[in-house]
Order: sequence, then C-alpha cells, then structure tokens
Amino acid sequence: MIFFFNNLLVKLVFLGILLVSLSGCSSSPPRNTTNACEIFEEKDDWYEASQDAFEKWGVPVHVQLAIIHQESRFKEDAKPPREKLFWFIPWFRKSSAYGYAQVKDSTWDWYRQKSGNRWADRDDYEDAVDFIGWYGSVTHNKLGISKWDAYRQYLAYHEGHGGYQRGSYKKKPWLTRVARKVENNAKRYRAQIAKCRDELESGWSFWPF
Repeated sequence: MIFFFNNLLVKLVFLGILLVSLSGCSSSPPRNTTNACEIFEEKDDWYEASQDAFEKWGVPVHVQLAIIHQESRFKEDAKPPREKLFWFIPWFRKSSAYGYAQVKDSTWDWYRQKSGNRWADRDDYEDAVDFIGWYGSVTHNKLGISKWDAYRQYLAYHEGHGGYQRGSYKKKPWLTRVARKVENNAKRYRAQIAKCRDELESGWSFWPF
C-alpha cells in the first residue's frame, strides 16, 4: 500500500512538472514589440517564417510585423474584448477574430481552402504571417494595391476587399488614423531590419550543402 501511494505521488509530481513545462511552451509576446531586430533576436524562428512568407507571396516582412503589431501586439491567442450586458456583465465577443493576425473563422476557412495550408492555426506565427502574405497578395490582385503599401493594405485588411472597394473607410476617420499608424510602424520596422539584416540572414540562411 505504501509503495502504491509513493508511486502515485511520483506520477502526480511528474504530471505537475509536465503541465508547467507545457504551459511554458506557450509563445509569449516579445519583450520589445516596437523593435524588429529585438523581436527576431528573441523569437529566433520568426524571421525565417516571415521571410518565407515574403518570398512566397511578396508582402514584405516589415508590413507583416506592422499588421500583427496593430492586430494583436504579437499575442498568439488575442481575441476581441467581450461586450458588456447592462454595462458590467461580460457578454459575447464582437467577432470570431483570433490569433496573431486577428482573423475571423470564415476568412481563415477561406485562406486554408485557397492557400492549401489546410492544417494552419491562427495562434501559430508561421501560419499567421503566411495568411497576411496570402491576403495581401489577393488584395494586390483584386484591388491593385501595392504589397509594400502598408497604409492601403491595412485598410483593405480591416474592411475586407468589398468594403475597401465601396470606400467604407472614408467614413471612418479613426480607421484612417490607425492605418497611418500601421504605415509608420512599417517604416520603422523596415529601417530597423536594414540595420540588422546581416545578422538575421547569417542566423537564418541554410548551409550550401
């Protein structure tokens, strides 16, 4: 009986350690979300993922970062805030948007079907930047917006292609201000990456053999 309880105790301790370890694997946001070099230094596999998305879809890394910064502040499980019932009771969320890129269920399903990335997860950074690249590419093809134009890309990202075509953003001064902030963040990220590109590339590139 004593052996049984000792064995059970060992298993429970091991399970507790395992659960703590797994919770630690959750990807917390970078410590400094305003500096691209520090982001990629801390998250050493993110640059490769962003560069892959750029090479695949043509949306540059600094635009990817600016959109994620605005949408989730690099929080993997970000969700819209809950509405309040009677001003104090937590109620339903405004939309099904989730993850780094704050993508709605229906849009994510569209992406997984059209991109071929059927097992993609919104809380996976690699999948999130691939989505941003794919969506930006569709935006370029449908609306003629440059993939390097962070301001207009974000307006189309937020309003959807149909909304952008209708000019819905023109009635939302707050949104155009946000889009300018995205544009400014993209410019800052681009300048920062230019300064640390050699270090990023040396850590990212594969050996020739």
